Amino acid sequence: MKFSRKTKLSSEIPTASMPDIIFMLLVFFMVTTVLREYSGLPIELPRAKRIEKLKSKRHTTSIWVSKEGLVSIDDKLFAPDNVWNIMYDKRVADPQITVSLKADEAAKMELISTIHNQLRKADALKVNYSTKTKVD
Repeated sequence: MKFSRKTKLSSEIPTASMPDIIFMLLVFFMVTTVLREYSGLPIELPRAKRIEKLKSKRHTTSIWVSKEGLVSIDDKLFAPDNVWNIMYDKRVADPQITVSLKADEAAKMELISTIHNQLRKADALKVNYSTKTKVD
């Protein structure tokens, strides 16, 4: 006499609750993600009568200069004399690179001039000066 099993073993994974789990994960990541508005040093940009926006931020790197003399390139602090090393490597990696110089209005012109000379050494000649619009 042969006995047969009345219950069948199933090796399938239930996927009925998969959309619910995905939706909960999506909401969780949307709630917990913090987007930075801008990065860099705390600076007060000078004012201009007319400004023009950059066409693309894809080939742009930012150099922040504070009134205390701190120089930051892409969120890392560097000495003003070492700017050309970093910018040369960036220009070799991306020949279309544009430098966005964001200097505090109280920054010393000597420091800005040093950065310009360092950019010339690195052959990064496309420079954009960031400003705010003038409020009358």
